[in-house]
Amino acid sequence: MFVVTGGAGFIGSNLVKKLEDLYPTTQVVVADVFGSSEKWQNIVKRFNISTFIEPSEILSFLNQNSQKIQAIFHLGAISSTVEKNVDLIIDSNIRLSLELWNWCTQYPTPFIYASSAATYGEGEHGFSDDMTLENLQSLRPLNPYGWSKHFFDLQALRLSSENKCPPQWAGLKFFNVYGPNEDHKEGQKSVIATFYPQILKEGKIRLFKSNDPGFKDGEQLRDFVWVGDCVNVMVWLYQNPTISGLFNVGTGQARSFNDLAKSVFKALSRPVVIDYIDMPEALQNKYQNFTEASLTNLRNAGYVHPFTSLEDGVQIYVQNFLMQKDPYL
Repeated sequence: MFVVTGGAGFIGSNLVKKLEDLYPTTQVVVADVFGSSEKWQNIVKRFNISTFIEPSEILSFLNQNSQKIQAIFHLGAISSTVEKNVDLIIDSNIRLSLELWNWCTQYPTPFIYASSAATYGEGEHGFSDDMTLENLQSLRPLNPYGWSKHFFDLQALRLSSENKCPPQWAGLKFFNVYGPNEDHKEGQKSVIATFYPQILKEGKIRLFKSNDPGFKDGEQLRDFVWVGDCVNVMVWLYQNPTISGLFNVGTGQARSFNDLAKSVFKALSRPVVIDYIDMPEALQNKYQNFTEASLTNLRNAGYVHPFTSLEDGVQIYVQNFLMQKDPYL
């Protein structure tokens, strides 16, 4: 069986769908917290989920089923970039991750986990995938979420250098991911999911004015990556068990918010109307004007598959999901 933490979340539920398609006879165990959210709808179409477990119960479950686990995909985390409860973030994003790492080391099991481009902070040192300890130690994340992911990446490198690691491990620094099953993320949704209702209601999109003279309004740049590509990388890693390390996962090509907005309007066959609004003061010193994944590590490891273009990804997302009565994967 596969264990997917955060398996009902955005990227996690997309991965569960892919595992169901590729390994229809293999059970999937989802570790997640549902509460009263609509997250359950992300996995309502899945038929190979054998059970659900609370994250607090995962180690007990793993110990009871140690001979059955084929891999752990660890995507569960407090992923809000505005979460201020650092103790909660440490408990969820660091302690649990280390416990799973240690379990996969003790019971030799592949361990593939989600890191984040938030580890790069403002990007003042670039977005190089030179994942040496020296290079990573120069990074300064801008929020507790980014710091927690960065801390665990450093621990993974250190433990690996001491040969205290799973037989395969991979940390994936996801850049700006978009796609179906993210509606439950509310304020943390991709900008595409935010733009869509704005256009339907007002016929226009609102973008932040630039806070940097080096960028015109709407020309701030991000590496927007289709969720299906992120899933493909994870599955490819599982299928290539000799490959371990830290990897950026993006398209390798930064695109502007104006480009993104125009793609959404085009997918809806609507005229382009953009309002530029002042950036909130709270974001002024924490706003990334540029992100772009270096993919050298991933390509050198042998991943040759192309990434979905922004235009194609937006069209698929808008027309095949957001515009549908049932927008879930």
